Amino acid sequence: MEIIKYPSAEKWSQLALRPQMEAAGLDKTVRSVLDAVKAGGDAAVQEYTQKFDGVVISELQATLQEVDEATQALSAELKAAIDLASANIEKFHSAQKMQTVEVETMPGVKCWQKAVGIEKVGLYIPGGTAPLFSTVLMLAIPAKIAGCREIILCTPPNKEGKINPAILYAASVSGITKIFKVGGVQAIGAMAYGTETIPEVYKIFGPGNQYVTAAKRLVSTEMTAIDMPAGPSEVQVIADATADAAFIASDLLSQAEHGADSQVILTTTSEALLDDVQTELA
Repeated sequence: MEIIKYPSAEKWSQLALRPQMEAAGLDKTVRSVLDAVKAGGDAAVQEYTQKFDGVVISELQATLQEVDEATQALSAELKAAIDLASANIEKFHSAQKMQTVEVETMPGVKCWQKAVGIEKVGLYIPGGTAPLFSTVLMLAIPAKIAGCREIILCTPPNKEGKINPAILYAASVSGITKIFKVGGVQAIGAMAYGTETIPEVYKIFGPGNQYVTAAKRLVSTEMTAIDMPAGPSEVQVIADATADAAFIASDLLSQAEHGADSQVILTTTSEALLDDVQTELA
């Protein structure tokens, strides 16, 4: 965390500049991986998983045994927190369910509006520096409520070829059973084109780094819809001496964990609060 005290007004615009990562050749690199996955299926997915994640995956789909092991590995406190979040998310999105509306605009002419769930959707969950298990809940639960018939989840494995236990538990709580140990561009390609193991989907949801974002954008120009081309995360917290340091640290970390190109800024009039926030971050 870089600390800047009492900067002059001339420096404000420079201090607020967004981080920029080198993007030259990004689309070309991503396209080559997508094309390889489209042509090579599972074999290409496994090849790129070994190349980018440094692990050999023989079975792409997570087993029920792995889900059970993940459940046992998590603390009771974390499981309770995930269960509570799941219940709250379900309650909120259930209230949003759209009722079919039918109107007779004139005798014999009826117009209606209804919502239909997308039949097959793919969820991408980052699992590298910060496994986003909360994103599992926020994507999977609305998909279930909307009536999506087939929901698959892709997330990168660790160096042991395992998925983060919290991600597996959140998926289990959400009712997701098709979970694949695949991340990065190769995961987006697999969901967009389908492989021998991973089903093709009609729409892909979920955050990711610049490579994942580029892959989603590229497949959306062909045949597969996406949620949106999300950019780098950023947040600025403005606080005085009365603020809660733990809340501020949580807000900063929740954005910083998204990647190296995320930007988080705390602006405060209190040096004591700054010290407290640094303690919380540590």
